[in-house]
Amino acid sequence: MPFKPGQSGNPAGKKPGTRHKATLAAQAILDGEGEALTRKAVELALDGHPIALRLCLERLIPPRKDRPVTLALPKVEGAGDLPAALGAVLEAVACGELTPAEGRDLAGLVEALRKGLELADIEARLTALEEAQGKP
Repeated sequence: MPFKPGQSGNPAGKKPGTRHKATLAAQAILDGEGEALTRKAVELALDGHPIALRLCLERLIPPRKDRPVTLALPKVEGAGDLPAALGAVLEAVACGELTPAEGRDLAGLVEALRKGLELADIEARLTALEEAQGKP
């Protein structure tokens, strides 16, 4: 059966929010057991079971996804200042002040700044050329 114009995918598919039979079965088995399972996980963690301990600690203190980074970067006023900024980031990673992932993120910000400076320079040059040719 061909699709109607403007209709994509499987129109007879599952409705949003529909759960898989296996998920429903697992939930039915676990219904009412949440407290007992939590208590057992805590008991195992207190007995030194490493996986249970990690599970409990991750619930108490979630893994940190990000942190503020304090790094003295040279002032960037133009494209000529970018190598010094990237050098400062690289040095901070090499000295252990930043993790490689943090260094990569900061280098990405410097790259975004470079693109912004480049775009501003291109726009200024284009405006100057248009003015020189007498275009509005």
